[in-house]
Amino acid sequence: MNEERLKTADLQLAIIGLGYVGLPLAIEFSKKRSVVGFDINQVRVDELKSGQDHTLEASPAELSEATHLSFTTNLEDLRACNCYIVTVPTPIDKHKQPDLTPLIKASETIGKVLKVGDIVIYESTVYPGATEEDCVPVLEKHSGLKFNQDFFAGYSPERINPGDKEHRVTSIKKVTSGSTPEIADLVDTLYNEIITAGTHKAPSIKVAEAAKVIENTQRDINIALINELALIFNKMGIDTEAVLQAAGSKWNFLPFRPGLVGGHCIGVDPYYLTHKAQAVGYHPEIILTGRRLNDNMGAYVANQLIKAMIKRRIQIEGARVLVMGLTFKENCPDLRNTRVVDIVTELQDYNCTVDVYDPWVTVAAADHEYGITPLTLPEPWAYDGIVLAVAHHQFKTMGVEAIRALGKQNHVLYDLKYLFPADATDMRL
Repeated sequence: MNEERLKTADLQLAIIGLGYVGLPLAIEFSKKRSVVGFDINQVRVDELKSGQDHTLEASPAELSEATHLSFTTNLEDLRACNCYIVTVPTPIDKHKQPDLTPLIKASETIGKVLKVGDIVIYESTVYPGATEEDCVPVLEKHSGLKFNQDFFAGYSPERINPGDKEHRVTSIKKVTSGSTPEIADLVDTLYNEIITAGTHKAPSIKVAEAAKVIENTQRDINIALINELALIFNKMGIDTEAVLQAAGSKWNFLPFRPGLVGGHCIGVDPYYLTHKAQAVGYHPEIILTGRRLNDNMGAYVANQLIKAMIKRRIQIEGARVLVMGLTFKENCPDLRNTRVVDIVTELQDYNCTVDVYDPWVTVAAADHEYGITPLTLPEPWAYDGIVLAVAHHQFKTMGVEAIRALGKQNHVLYDLKYLFPADATDMRL
C-alpha cells in the first residue's frame, strides 16, 4: 500500500490520548466510523467505559451514544488500526522548557504497532519541526520502517477550548497538513468528515506547526500589553475597565482584558516557540518579555490586596483571605498551569491563612496538582480579604451581596474578573 492508493474509507482510526482534546475528537469521528480510543491511564479508561468524563467535555449521553467508539489501554488493540491521531499533552518543565516526554512516549507506543502504509497524525502543540525532527525518528526506530516510504505523517493542531460549549471541535476551522501532497489531501479529507467549519490545508507540516504555536503567542502578547496598561493605570488611579470600554468604541480596537494567563495553551505555547527560536540562534525579545509580565500578575494581585488591607488597618499577619476560583478559566474543571496558585502562594508568604473555594474542582484533583484542599462551602463573615479570581457563573449568580457576606465587617473585595460593577467592589485589576 502507498499514499496514492490510500482512501479515507480505508482508514481505521485510533486516538492516542483521551483528555480534553482526544475524547471530543474520538466521539465526533465515531459518528462516521469505528474508532479505538487509547490511553495509558487505566483509571481514565475505566471512567469513560462507565459513561463518565471528569473533564466535562463529553456528557454521559454523548458517551452512551458513541457506540462505534471503544476505549482501551491494551497495545494489541491498536494493531488493527492504520491511522493514529496523537492528542497527548505537551507541557513545559520547571525550567520552562518544552517537555516532549508524553509525545515521545506516544510515538514509541505507535512505533511498536506501525505497519507499512500507516499514517500518524499529530495534534499536540509543538514548535516548528518537532513532528519530523523529534517524533518521526522515534517512529522509525521502534518500527524499523522508513518515513515517507513505508509510513507517513500529518499534523493538524488542536483548537479545543475547554469549557466552551459554543465553539466545539466541529465548529472551529481546522488546519491540516501531510508529509507528502497526497497524504496532505488525505488528512484534509479525513477531517472534513467531521469539521463543519471547514479546513485550511497548510503547504507543509512545519507551517501548520508554526501556525498553531503563534495563535496563542499572539494572544499572550496582547494580554501582556493590557496587563502592563493595567499596572500603569492603577498607579494613576484610573479604572482600567473604563479605559478599555472607551477605547473599545473604535471598530478595530482589540477587546482583550487584563488578568492571569494560565492553562495548557496560552501560558505554555510561547515557550515552545522561544525554545526553537533560541535553538536556531535568535533570542526573542517581545515574546519572553510578555511571558515574564504575565507570569508575575498573580504576585501583583496579591500585593495589591495586601496594600489595600493595610490601608483599612487590617492586621496582615494571620489574616484570613478567601480566593474564589482555582481553575485556569471559568466554567471548567481544568487546573493545568492555573496561575491562581501564584496568588495563594504570595498571600501565604505574608503569613495569611488562605482558603480556596471552587465549585468546579474536586478536592482530590486540587490536592494532587497543588497540595490545596478547597472548601466545600466558605464560612460567612470570616474573611479579611476576598479575591474573585475566576469568573465562574456560580459566583456571578451568587451576587456581590452574598459574596460580601463572606467577609468580616471590615474587609477588602478584589474583583479580578470584572464580575460586578466597579462601585460594588473595593478594587479591580
